[in-house]
Amino acid sequence: MPLHNEQREYTYKDYLNWHEEERWEIIDGIAYMQATPSPLHQRISGNLYFALHGYFRNKPCQAFAAPFTVRLPMDNGKTDETSNRNIVEPDLVVVCDSSKLDNNGYAGAPTLIVEIVSKTSVKRDHLLKLNKYEQAGVKEYWIIDPETQSIMSYILNEQGSYGKPNIRAITDDDDISSNAFPELTIKLKDIFATW
Repeated sequence: MPLHNEQREYTYKDYLNWHEEERWEIIDGIAYMQATPSPLHQRISGNLYFALHGYFRNKPCQAFAAPFTVRLPMDNGKTDETSNRNIVEPDLVVVCDSSKLDNNGYAGAPTLIVEIVSKTSVKRDHLLKLNKYEQAGVKEYWIIDPETQSIMSYILNEQGSYGKPNIRAITDDDDISSNAFPELTIKLKDIFATW
């Protein structure tokens, strides 16, 4: 839900001055506070991070889990403090350009972003962030739904837009593969595994 003063636009400079205990995102200058993740959300995130971290070990790309700040290159490609109005904290990201990593996170479009849907983030993940990630040039975007145990994956095409998503569900007893990283394949049952 949007918070702070909805009558003004926020930038990365504002984001840097908010309390560290609170997790915020800014989309088109509007500030959104993130809810505390549920245990199920955290299990899925941990399972997927474990798989991604293992796959990318000793490779040029790196996987990061939230909290991890991404300053999307919107607003004419700028990621500086005063002009950037799109700062997100995806659940998981894979970045391949180490020159865009700094002490505050990543200033650019990650190659892969993963969001795990919660009741408070459905609209943001399926609409607002989908559009922002597409505009920023994120090559691949996965939306994980813990309730249906499914994953929607969007791939950026040559025209710079996402087509229809590829949907995988645990009932398929299937894997999910990455378009950006063709050798990366993860079993859905491993992602959704509980104790």
